[in-house]
Amino acid sequence: MQKPISAQKPNISSGIILLLAAACGLIVANLYYSQTLVGPISSDLGLPSGAAGLIVTLTQLGYVAGLLFIVPLSDKLENRRLVVSFLSVVVLALIGAAFSTGSAMFLTASLLIGASSVVAQILVPLAAFLSTEEQRGRVVGNVMSGLLLGIMLARPIASMITDIWGWQTIFMISAILMALLAIVLSRVLPERHPDQTLSYGGLVASLLKLFRQTPILRRRSFYQACLFGAFSLFWTTVPLRLADEYGMSQQGIALFAFVGVAGAIAAPIAGRLADKNWTKPLTMGAIIVATLSFLLIALIHGKSNFSLALLFIAAITLDMAVSGNLVVGQRAIYSLGNETRGRLNGLFMAIFFIGGAVGSFLGGLSYAHGGWVLSAWLGVLFPFLAFLYFITELKTK
Repeated sequence: MQKPISAQKPNISSGIILLLAAACGLIVANLYYSQTLVGPISSDLGLPSGAAGLIVTLTQLGYVAGLLFIVPLSDKLENRRLVVSFLSVVVLALIGAAFSTGSAMFLTASLLIGASSVVAQILVPLAAFLSTEEQRGRVVGNVMSGLLLGIMLARPIASMITDIWGWQTIFMISAILMALLAIVLSRVLPERHPDQTLSYGGLVASLLKLFRQTPILRRRSFYQACLFGAFSLFWTTVPLRLADEYGMSQQGIALFAFVGVAGAIAAPIAGRLADKNWTKPLTMGAIIVATLSFLLIALIHGKSNFSLALLFIAAITLDMAVSGNLVVGQRAIYSLGNETRGRLNGLFMAIFFIGGAVGSFLGGLSYAHGGWVLSAWLGVLFPFLAFLYFITELKTK
C-alpha cells in the first residue's frame, strides 16, 4: 500500500516517470486505433462515406466531454482511485466496440471510449504535481513523449493487426491491456488527495471562470486547437487517399503511419527548451512548420512518387509541430498553480480536442465531396489561423 503524498514533495523517480509515460501512451492510443480503420469499419458497419468521419469525431467529442466533466474530479477526489475506476469503464467500452454488430452500437462505444480515456489527462498533471518547478518541463516532456508515441503508434499497429485478424481484434487487445494497466497503477501509483473544498458542481462551474481569467490558457488552447485540427484532418484523410490513389492495403497504410512516429522526438526536446524560456520561438516554429507541411502537399498533389514522398515528409513534420507545441503549451499551463491544474489541463485539452474533432469531421466530409485537394487546403487553413493569432502575441511583452 503506497503512502499518501505528504506536504513536502518527494522527488519523482525515473520508474514512475516511465510508468506514467507508458500508461498515457497505452490509454490515449484508444482514441486513434480507428483513425486508419475508417474504411474497413465503415464498410462492415454500413456507414456512408460522408459519415465515415464520425468514427473518429465521436471518439474525440467523447474525450472533450470527459475532459470537461471527469477531469475536474481530479482536483477533488483521490487521483489513484479515480484513474483505476475509469480504466474499468474503458475496458467495457472497448469490449463493446469489438463486438459491435451495427454502426449505432460502435459509435456509442466510441463515444464512451473517448470519455473514459481522459484518465491519461489525470496522469499527466499528476506527473507535473510530483515534479519540482525546475524539472517540470523535462518531466512533462518525457511523459508526453509516451503519450505521443501512443498516438502515433496506434495507427500503424491497428492497421497491421486489422490486415491479419480484422479490425475487432485491436479493440480486444486494448481491453486486456487496460485491465492489466488498472491493476499495475492501483499497486504502484502514490495517492494524491487534492486540497479542494468546492463541490463537483462548483468545480465544473468554475471552468468558465478559469477560462475567462486565464489569458495564457485561451491563447495556448487556440494554438493547439488549430494545429491539432490540421493533424486530425491529415490522419483522417491520408489513409483514404493512400487506398484510393495509390492502392495501398492496410499493411501499406500501417507502414506509412509508422513514419509519423518520428515526430515524437520533438516532445522531450521542446520540454527542455521550454524550461529555458524558449516558448515564443518554439510556438512560432511549430505553427510555421505545420502550415508549410500542408501547403506543400496541397500544391503538389499528383499520383507521382514525388507526391507520395511529400506525404511521408508531411507526416513527420506535422507530427513534430503538434507534439512540440503541445508540450510547450502544457508546461505553461501547469505553471499556473497546483490546485487548479486538473481543471486547467482539462480545459486546455478539451478546447484543442474540439479542434481535432472539427478537423476529423471536415476531413471526412471534404474528402467525400471535393477529394484530396479540398481537404489539403482546409489543412492549410487551420495552422494559418494560429499564425494570425500568434502575431498578436509578438506585439506583447
